[in-house]
Parts: sequence; structure tokens; C-alpha cells
Amino acid sequence: MFISNAYAQTAPAADPGLMGSLTTFLPLILMFVVMYFLMIRPQQKRQREMKAMMEALTKGDEVVTAGGIVGRVSKVTDAFVTIEVAAGTEILVQKNAVTTLLPKGTLKAL
Repeated sequence: MFISNAYAQTAPAADPGLMGSLTTFLPLILMFVVMYFLMIRPQQKRQREMKAMMEALTKGDEVVTAGGIVGRVSKVTDAFVTIEVAAGTEILVQKNAVTTLLPKGTLKAL
């Protein structure tokens, strides 16, 4: 009666060219590139440094474990490290529990 009929309009033909699809995926691609440089790459670098530090452990090194135990390495095997935490007191920990290699003489300063 008082309402006129509404008819759908046809959409203009979209250009299915390469530039249209590229601009659609460009933000997604940029997000992955930024995520790689800000998150993935630094993590891989830290893992390489930790692996090199664990392989370079030798007797006499002063270390800190993940639990916060400070001591001197007295024996190194393939998977475990024996750490002397006090005179005559040694503990056996996994190699990957060693988080920090301290400079020589740090234990005397503590």
C-alpha cells in the first residue's frame, strides 16, 4: 500500500585479476613475516646458544641451574652433569637444567 517495492541491484563485475587477490592476502602475508622476525627467529637463536653452551660444559665451570642452584661442575656425561654445591656435596642434574654459565671466580664472590 504505502511501501514501495525494493528491488536488488546487480553488483558491478569484479575484476578477477592478480592484483585483486594479492591485495587481499597482503596483510596476512605481512603478519606472518613480522611474526617470524619478532618471535620465531629470536627463539631459534636462543636455542642454538643454549645448545652450544651445554655442549661446551667442562669440569670446573661455574653454573646456575633452572632451580636456582649455583655450583661448580665436577663431572660431565652425555645427558647429566654433576655439580658440587658445597665442599663434599654433589648433585646430579640433567644437562638441559643448566641455564647460565657464570664467569670464573663468581662462586668465591658469593
